[in-house]
Amino acid sequence: MFEGLTFRNPEFFYLLLLILPMAAWYFFSQYKNAASIRVSSAAPVLKAPKTIRYYLRHLVFLLQVLAFAAFTAVLARPQSSSNWENVTTEGIDIVISLDISTSMLAMDFSPNRLEAAKNVAMEFISGRQYDRLGLVVFAGEAFTQVPLTTDRAVLLNLFKDIETGMIEDGTAIGNGLATSVARLKDSDAISRVVILLTDGENNSGEIAPLTAAEIARTFGIRVYTIGVGTVGTAPYPVQTPYGTQLRDVEVKIDEEMLQEISNITGGRYFRATSNTKLQEIYEEIDELEKSKIDVREFSRRSEEFLPFALAGILLLVMGFLLRTTVFRTVP
Repeated sequence: MFEGLTFRNPEFFYLLLLILPMAAWYFFSQYKNAASIRVSSAAPVLKAPKTIRYYLRHLVFLLQVLAFAAFTAVLARPQSSSNWENVTTEGIDIVISLDISTSMLAMDFSPNRLEAAKNVAMEFISGRQYDRLGLVVFAGEAFTQVPLTTDRAVLLNLFKDIETGMIEDGTAIGNGLATSVARLKDSDAISRVVILLTDGENNSGEIAPLTAAEIARTFGIRVYTIGVGTVGTAPYPVQTPYGTQLRDVEVKIDEEMLQEISNITGGRYFRATSNTKLQEIYEEIDELEKSKIDVREFSRRSEEFLPFALAGILLLVMGFLLRTTVFRTVP
């Protein structure tokens, strides 16, 4: 009837021991109240047919005993654990480290690399219900745009405001990673992750990318690196006396260095050459991190006293009706 039925106060079942003296009193009173008459022989009485009333003469008492047992079960607080569900006991802390150098305006992605990276990252953020997420942006230097938070609305709004030119131009990958590590190093989450996305080579900053990777490994922080850009050349908007024109520029991504960062920290390196590929990479990272979440299966216990209470009331009513109709005695 109920899956995983338990009782919060099972000590009340000791009350069922009262059924023994109740039964003894009942049968003693039945024997005592039985009428007696002197006859020369009981043979005619023994041969007389027995009615259904005779066979059911103890039914009222049985119903009362069952009702007592049902009410005892109510006092014991029956609970079911049928509502099993999976919840995350602790989320993952994730910092997205995003390159916002002017090279991210290249239009080999639609509408450009930066907007494509923002759109896919925001979709990723919306799907991480149990995690704290933060955002670090870097170009010639790095700073924290959003510290770790569970407020998706704030994070998404600030994500939309990101654009090139916010900070000095350049590509300080080491600084971007080191700043991300600083956001995560004091976290007590079961898993701490940096998703570092860039389209170039490290040419700025005071911290070497591999040094930042070693620091990340020291704190147990895993880094997924994403190189963004098509293979070969990409159209890039250039200001000329005749307005903005697109010119093909060579795509230079230090894949060897990004691969080394991910190897040092236990992450993975990905190469995104299109909007679709970038989305697939985030989906793969999403699945990889979901498999690392510590999930505990638990149940929300529901009170199940009502069926026992209704059964007890029904048994009492049935006993009362039988006593006043079928088993009514003449005063």
